[in-house]
Formats: sequence, C-alpha cells, structure tokens
Amino acid sequence: MNRSHPSIKTNTQYKLRFLAPVLFLILLTATISAGEKGKTEVKLDQWLVAGPVNTPLPVYHKDSFKLKDLLNYNMLTVAELSPTAGKSINWLDGNSLAWETAEMSKKAVRLGSRAKIELPQVAYLATWIETGRFVKAELRINSHHLLKVYLNGNAVADKPTSEKDDPKDVKHKLELENGKHLLVIKALRDPGLSKTWKIEADLTIQEPFSDKDLVVNVTPKRVMDVNTLLNGTRFSSASISPDGSLAIVRLTDTNAEGHSESWLELHNLENGKQEQTWRGGMQPGSVSWAPKGRQFAFTRTSEKKSTLWLVDIDKGTTTALMKDIESLGSFSWAADGKTIVYSINKPSEADKRGVKRLRSPRDRWPWFRDKSFLYRLDIKSGIRQRLTAGSLGTPLAAISPNGDHIAFTHTEDDFDKRPYTLTRLQVMDLQTFEADTLMEAGWLGGISWSPDGKQLMMSGSPALFGDIGTNVSEGRVPNDYDAQLYLYDLNTKKPTALTRKFDPAVGRAAWHGSGKAIYFSATDGEFDRLYRYHTISGDIEKLPLKVETLRDFSLARDGARLIYWGSGPGQPMQAYTLDLKSFKSNLLAAPARQEFADVQFGKVKAWSFENQDGTTIAGTVYYPPNFDENKSWPCIVYYYGGTVSVTRDFGGRYPKDLFAALGYVVYVPQPSGATGYGQEFSSLHVNNWGKTVAGEIIDGTKQFLEAHPFVDAKRVGCIGASYGGFMTMYLMTATDMFATGISHAGISALSSYWGIGYWGYLYSSVASAESFPWNRRDIYVDQSPLFNADKVKNPILLLHGDSDTNVPPGESDQFYTALKLLGKEVEYVQIAGQDHHILDYQKRKIWQKTILAWFDKHLKGQPEWWNSLYKDTGE
Repeated sequence: MNRSHPSIKTNTQYKLRFLAPVLFLILLTATISAGEKGKTEVKLDQWLVAGPVNTPLPVYHKDSFKLKDLLNYNMLTVAELSPTAGKSINWLDGNSLAWETAEMSKKAVRLGSRAKIELPQVAYLATWIETGRFVKAELRINSHHLLKVYLNGNAVADKPTSEKDDPKDVKHKLELENGKHLLVIKALRDPGLSKTWKIEADLTIQEPFSDKDLVVNVTPKRVMDVNTLLNGTRFSSASISPDGSLAIVRLTDTNAEGHSESWLELHNLENGKQEQTWRGGMQPGSVSWAPKGRQFAFTRTSEKKSTLWLVDIDKGTTTALMKDIESLGSFSWAADGKTIVYSINKPSEADKRGVKRLRSPRDRWPWFRDKSFLYRLDIKSGIRQRLTAGSLGTPLAAISPNGDHIAFTHTEDDFDKRPYTLTRLQVMDLQTFEADTLMEAGWLGGISWSPDGKQLMMSGSPALFGDIGTNVSEGRVPNDYDAQLYLYDLNTKKPTALTRKFDPAVGRAAWHGSGKAIYFSATDGEFDRLYRYHTISGDIEKLPLKVETLRDFSLARDGARLIYWGSGPGQPMQAYTLDLKSFKSNLLAAPARQEFADVQFGKVKAWSFENQDGTTIAGTVYYPPNFDENKSWPCIVYYYGGTVSVTRDFGGRYPKDLFAALGYVVYVPQPSGATGYGQEFSSLHVNNWGKTVAGEIIDGTKQFLEAHPFVDAKRVGCIGASYGGFMTMYLMTATDMFATGISHAGISALSSYWGIGYWGYLYSSVASAESFPWNRRDIYVDQSPLFNADKVKNPILLLHGDSDTNVPPGESDQFYTALKLLGKEVEYVQIAGQDHHILDYQKRKIWQKTILAWFDKHLKGQPEWWNSLYKDTGE
C-alpha cells in the first residue's frame, strides 16, 4: 500500500503493509544516549500511527482557511483517544484508521516519501511515557511538515508552518507526574512541499532525573493516577420498578476539565436489554417509580426552579406534573399511586440591621431558620394542597400503606440530656388534618411503615428505647452511632430490638411488600454488606454479593429481585441484579470497567494483630501493582480512628488503590471504637479521644513492620482526615516512628472544636458523653494536640478547606502557628471556598496531588513534585 496515496475503501482499515497485529501489548523501550554533562537524551522511537489519510481543505478556502487552520481544527477529540495496536479510530464514511506500530528510519517515524501528493494528509502518532516518579524533561520534535503536540489530551506545542530547509525544532518543557502519559502528535503533510514526511522526537532529562525514571512504550497497560480516578463515565444510582421488571440507571460522565453530565437509562431486567435513554444536558434529579404501572417520576432543576416529570413507558409520554417550583425538595409516592407528597424549603429572611440574636447553638448554621414544609399533589386533577406549617420544619418520615396517614418529625433543643436535641415523631391523619405525637427521642433515624400498617420499622441508636437495644458491659456507654434496627407496634406502643446481638452497624432498611422480610445494609468490619431479616423467625441472613463494599440497593417491593451497587479494591462502582430466590447476581451496569481494563492493581490482603488487651484489631494491606518482596518499600498508614471503620471501597477521597499504585504499601488498621465490630467494641470510642486508638495504631504499625520486612521502617508516613486528621496530629505528638504525617481537617484543640464547629457539641454528645471542658481537663486539654505541640519531632502537612463548617479551619491555623513558633517542620495548605470535603474538581486534583507529592518528598526523597506545586514565589 502506497503511504503517499492512501486509497479509501468503505468499511476497511488503513494498514501498514509491513506490520502484524501480534505486536499488541509488547513492551518496547526507547533508545538511551548520553548527551551534555548531567543530561540524558531519550529517543522516542516507539510509536503507534493511525493514517495517513487524505484531508482536503474546505471549498473556497483560498483566502480564509490555510493549512495551519486545518492543523488547529479538531477533527476528533484527542483526549478521548486510547491508542492500542490492532484497534482503530472510527473515521468518515464508515471507514476506520488502524493503530499500527510505526515504521522507523534512522530514529525517525517515516510517514511518506518525497513523492508529490495532491491533497493534505493527516496522521496521528502516539506513544506512552511511563514514569516511576515526578520527572522534568524537555521534549524536542523535528519535521519539515506541520504538527501539533498533545500530552494527556491537552495541546502543549505546535508547528503551524512547513519548512523546506533545516526545519526548526519544536520544544516544550514537560513536568511528568508519577504514572503514564499519552503523547500524541497530529501530523499534517503540506502537499506543496516535496520533502520526506518524517518526524523525529526525543526527551532530554537533566539531573537529578535519569533515564531510569521513565520508560517509553506503546502499551496502554498502566497503574491508576489522579486523572483515571476522577475522569470518565461512572455508575451513580439505580431504581427498580415495583414488579422488578425494569430499572432506571443513572450515569455520570466527567471530562478532563471537570465538567459533568448525567443521564438516565431504562433497562429491561427480563431480557437484559437497554430500551431507552434520556440524555442531552437534562441533569436529572430524584427518580422514583410509581407504585403501580410502568411509570416513574423525576425532577429537573434549572435556575433554582424545578419541574416534576412523569414518564409513562407504555404510552411513550413525558408529562410535567408540576412546573417551575422554587425550592422543591424531596418527593414520595403514596402506595395507591394517586398522590405524591413533596416538600418545599422556605428560606428565612435575614435581619436587615445586620445583627442576629441566636436562638440556639444550632442557629450558627446559615440554614437553621430555613423551614421544610409538606404538600401533596393529586395526580389526576393536578391539585396541590399544603399539609404542614408552623415555626418548625416538618421533614417527611413515612407514608402509611393506604395513604391516609403520614409521619413527619419536629426537632427542638433539649439541653437537659444528650444528644441535646429532641425529635418528635408526629403522625398526621390526611382526612382530618390532625396530628398526634407518637414518640419523642434523641437518637431517631429512618422510619418505614410495615405493609400491613401495624408496625413501624425504625433505625437509631442502641439507646433509642432505653436499654432494650444496648449490648455493652456494665459501666460502658454505648456508641450512639452504632445504628440498630427496631420494630414499633402501633397498637401496643412497644418496641422490639432486632439487631441487639448483631455486630454489624445497620445502614438503610426497606420492607418487602409481603411483610415477611426486611432488607438492610450494614457495615461488617471493613465490608458493607446486605442482609435479610425474616420477620417471622427473627433470623438474619447475609446475602451473597459481587462487591465487597455495598453502596446502596433498590428493592422491588412486589417482586423477587433487587438491584445493588458497590465497589471494592480494584473494582470501580458497578451494579448488579440479585434474584431473591436463587441469589444469583447478574451484571446490570459497569461503565468504568472498560476504562479500567488496562489499569493494573496490586493484591489486597487482610492483616490483623492483637492489642495489649488481647483484642484482635483487623486491618487491610494494599500492595503496589509491581510489588516485589525482595525490594524495600515505603509505607502509608491510613486510618479514621473515630466512630466508623474504613471500608474496602474503591476510590474515594483517600484512595488506597491510588496510594498503592504510586509505589506505596498501604496499611489500614481498624482501631477500637469503630462500628461494625459489635457494640462492646464501638463503645470504646466514647470518652477516649485518641488515647487508645493512638496506642493501637503505634503498636499495630510496629507489629506490621515486624511481619513485613520488605517495608522500610524509616519510610513510614501516616494520614487521616477529620477525626483521622486529629489522630495524625495526636500521633505526631506521641511518637517519632512516622517519618511524616498528613492531617486534613484535623482537630487540634478539643474545646475549640466542641464550641465552634457547627456539629462540635453534638458530635461530642456521643464521643464525649457527659464530659465537658469544665469537668474533663484530662480529655479537653491533655489529649488535645495543640497542648502537646512541642512534642512533634517530624514533618507534618496540614490541609484544610477554608470554608469548613464541620471542623473549623482555626483548628489547623492554631496548630500551624504553634509548630512554626516551635521551629518545627510544618506546611499548611488551605483550599479556597471548600468545606469539609474538597468537591471542586480542579481544586480536588491539586489537593490530591499535594498529598502524593508530600509523601514522595518525605518517604521517597523526591521533593521535585512538591517543589513544582509550591514554588518559592508565594503560591
């Protein structure tokens, strides 16, 4: 085949005559040569090429559209390319361009001869640059013809003109982060230039970097990096129809700029086919199936106004039930399908004088005076009716099976006892519009009517109904975050504890329509699982799942099927259907599976130790993908240390898989006080504030190092956030075994967090039961890192969103100030406009890289990435 004059045939591929597809996934290294002193030249002589293909200029182009314009015109989205030998790019008129290994001639890619051509030609070249650390290099490309250079989908350099003699080099300085980088060249041949079409490229690396720090190849196999973690199409949620035959799946795609698009898909669960898609910038909100028929409702919001839509699948219609509703909240169908109960949030008005007299400690919350009231919509007539009013909000708790009653809650302050708020559960008769108080409690969670209307299923604290739900030894205070499940008899007004002797901590629960079973999620140590409670026998059954960490589920109320979704190590979020008779799971959606097909993960193993009391402390170890036990490895110890365990979910804000991918052994202990291991274990969280947990992390890390000699004890770092950030601060004052530590949103002084944090005194009502700054100096002062700042010996990085309302940034401010005055090595990075979690896409990327760069600096002796992020210019 003549490369200078490619012929086009419908449904054929452009192929190189001298290549064979068996080259797929063969690793090819670049040519290394010595250059100037302290510099190394790496020839980029391993390429994939797609094309060339004739690309005519537009009609009437002579005065308005030149070759440089054709070069800059995006015929395809480079960021979406995934070059792989043997695969193709879909092209015009049903054709395709095959990725083939390039012909090399004297270390240059040869694309065409001197032979004259009539039309411009375009070809795409691609190679992968894989780095084991942050590397700085200079890219040089030389060609007589035009070209444009892309790194990881972003244009970084170009050559917009052709040159007959001695073409100038195109140069660009690269900063390559740890991972794999796709270099793509869009090459454009000038038909008026009779010069061989070839491209020569190399990298120049200067000390302290060397050729050992990178490999050039043409295989897409790689480890995970920040972009792979955050970008692409992901499963979000699903909702199953009442009969279990249909499902609505929500997917979200995030591009490299951080822009997201969400859409809905309709799946037929009987035949496994996708039947319909609702897409096109619709950004759907809440989705809920009608109790009867093949209909579902969803919301869509634009400019703070929401419309509630009804989709009838059989009729093929989409109808607006309510249009342009301001501050629309949640909505729920009544069981008869005739009405929908919804909420509208009424914002409060600020005092125009610019002053505010607080009504409550909770009145510091900007939204405290906003109210949420209930309404109902009659589907047939379209008539809307307001159900609640008053000085307190009335969030919906449940709707009775026959639709004649609703339950809602009021919450008020109650400073006489923990948790210092009181929730009243009200039941309202929708015929008489009268409401009665069913119960008052401080620890009430979710509520759901039984299908026969005789009982309420409730979740809440072990102490929700006094001692009937508690299972701790005498003298212990139960951890009120260790959620339990109850049944409340509406006739006798008596509760029954269902999970008192069940160790996992209860999550969300749902009745099956038969009333014979309750399905609920629960945290079981490092795992989130799905269980079935049999209402007749009282037995609890663990259901088999294809994921280690369940995110949520959707139960077919009247069918024999449910949908569940979750993730696990090396397993991004995916959804399955589960047959409730055979327990067989079938894959429903795994959009990230293809994107991660070339991403390699290391092994994951359980590892536990015994603490000083003889209690087994569970943990998990994440290994690098290229792990070799004969090498020495740095280690990151990641923990929460507070009231919940760290589960084996994929990704997240502190992605264990990502840490491991970048060359760290990651150890995740589950110290005393975490839920998911039984009430006795979780009660150790109460009135402890790090004392036991710190000892266990230190002891556990020592035992871990003894059991894993391939981990370098001098290169161990630690990281935690929120309560875990407090633990990092605490640990750095208690030991010098950690070469460095990272605290995100950590608490440095328990008394200031208790009084200033929006939820400080409320969280402390659990974590510091009956303990206050005035009666427990041993906790609030002695166990506060700020008052032990002089004991910090090793470097620490503090991170904090400057708009954090949960743990105020002042907690990091004062610890930073103390350490600076003490002459300690400390860095403090604030993230502008971010709350407790870093949600802004671009800021999250920088924040995530900051964590990785800090560890590289202190655990690998590689400060260059950190120095690149935070140059000495005031950034």
